[in-house]
Amino acid sequence: MSVYENAVTRYLAAWNADAETRAAAVAAAWTEDGSYTDPLADVAGHEGITAVIAGAHEQFPGFEFRPTGAVDGHHNTVRFAWELVSTADGSAPVSGSDVAVLAEDGRIRSVLGFLDRVPATA
Repeated sequence: MSVYENAVTRYLAAWNADAETRAAAVAAAWTEDGSYTDPLADVAGHEGITAVIAGAHEQFPGFEFRPTGAVDGHHNTVRFAWELVSTADGSAPVSGSDVAVLAEDGRIRSVLGFLDRVPATA
């Protein structure tokens, strides 16, 4: 597995981690000063990232993040796509693509996330 695939695997593991293991999964995926930015969030540090992930779990209980397509990387940058899938019925109301910059140790220094599909709001 490449450094890029490893980074994405750890990233998705952090997003899918339960409340008890989430902080450790975030620390394994991101540097201490790592950041996450998407249209709904702009945070830095493990606590901020953990809080954003917790919010996603609260909004979408019973869902998990899954990769879609191939992981692509060069130099210290990786891009990948994902979807948020219901474990009950397989529906995927949210999808996106992210670009991450990696540190020398392979952990994420920063993520820029894009939401490609989101549920309609009432």
